[in-house]
Amino acid sequence: QVQLVESGGGLVQAGGSLRLSCGGSGRTFRSYGVGWFRQAPGKEREFVAGISWSGGSTYYADSVKGRFSISRDNAKNTVYLQMNSLKPEDTAVYYCAAQLRVVITTSPDEYDYWGQGTQVTVSS
Repeated sequence: QVQLVESGGGLVQAGGSLRLSCGGSGRTFRSYGVGWFRQAPGKEREFVAGISWSGGSTYYADSVKGRFSISRDNAKNTVYLQMNSLKPEDTAVYYCAAQLRVVITTSPDEYDYWGQGTQVTVSS
């Protein structure tokens, strides 16, 4: 069983930055790949970025490539999402999720554990 807690969301102006954190419980958290997803009102949940259990592999949605960066510190059981050059269209609730598959997956259905989400609002 893995429990995830996101933090770091908030209100920021377009062009600004935020860093989200995803804290995982238990020693096994470091064995899980982690993905960040987001969901805007009236839209489906979409993949944003993912990182392998070791941190050696990362993958990004085209919409955030070059602006967002995912990383992890397994000693702290934490995965980060650094978001730069934020745009109003990045406004959403951001979720982190964990899965045990070897490869990074982009489908929400393939993730086993989810956090409660943190709101990110980007004003124009």
